[in-house]
Amino acid sequence: MLAVPSQIFWSFFSLLAGRPRLRRRLNSFLLQAQARLGVGSGGHVAVSGEAVLFRVLDEFTERQQKDVCIFDVGANQGQYLDSIFRGLPGRRFSVHSFEPSAGTFKILNEKFGHVPNVHLNSFGLGRERGEFDFFSDAEGSGLGSLTHRQLEHLGIHHDRSERVIIETLDRYCADHGIQTIDLLKIDVEGHELDVLQGGVALFSRRGVRLLTFEFGGCNIDTRTYVRDFWDFFMRQGMLSFHRIMPCGRLFRIESYTESLEMFRTTNFVVTFDNGINTATLEYGRRRLPVS
Repeated sequence: MLAVPSQIFWSFFSLLAGRPRLRRRLNSFLLQAQARLGVGSGGHVAVSGEAVLFRVLDEFTERQQKDVCIFDVGANQGQYLDSIFRGLPGRRFSVHSFEPSAGTFKILNEKFGHVPNVHLNSFGLGRERGEFDFFSDAEGSGLGSLTHRQLEHLGIHHDRSERVIIETLDRYCADHGIQTIDLLKIDVEGHELDVLQGGVALFSRRGVRLLTFEFGGCNIDTRTYVRDFWDFFMRQGMLSFHRIMPCGRLFRIESYTESLEMFRTTNFVVTFDNGINTATLEYGRRRLPVS
């Protein structure tokens, strides 16, 4: 009985949507609605909702009665490091940070070089070891990438370059005797999949418990898609896949669909350990005590 009124409403709505003023308002509403769901809101760790992961991590590692091992791949000037110290007060943890750009690493080292539980590395992680060209628009920029990005449409010239060293996740863990990473955070401007593929041995032995990565416009330049990440994680025994919402909740994604391919800065979370309970933080679920 509701089909006809519904059809009439949407037909009328479609006609109105053709008007320029309403079209602009609808587009603005669409972008804002997506941002509330985590699509396009992941550019700044202070407001992206990423701190929710520290609640998940704190509960899990407290039950395990162990120190927390965190990898910060793509540390830039230490923004994520700042959030770790705020998010895990009173907990014992160690952080391995990676920043290949010489100028940016200097800034990072000035801020955290004196902190004993932070291990700063002046190289990046990727698919293979070697020296590569690294591009950015300015020293210390958060847009530094191994890809020469085309950003002229944003008024950005991504032409500054330098040679940097890249190591693999597997080799680094082997050299430092690291068996398990509790939280692996990756934000390397389009080369996140390369970092993962350089750590296949680590994943094959279930050496990563919780992982978060950034996806956005940089993945257009590197031609990588959510589908590529989904397939990789499925092969590695993924248990759950979420999008982080700025309100500090997790939006669970049950299966891959093409609608996930939205190239606006978004943070995703993947779990590989049965002991990690995300249910209390999932959007739309009733808060339950963590067992």
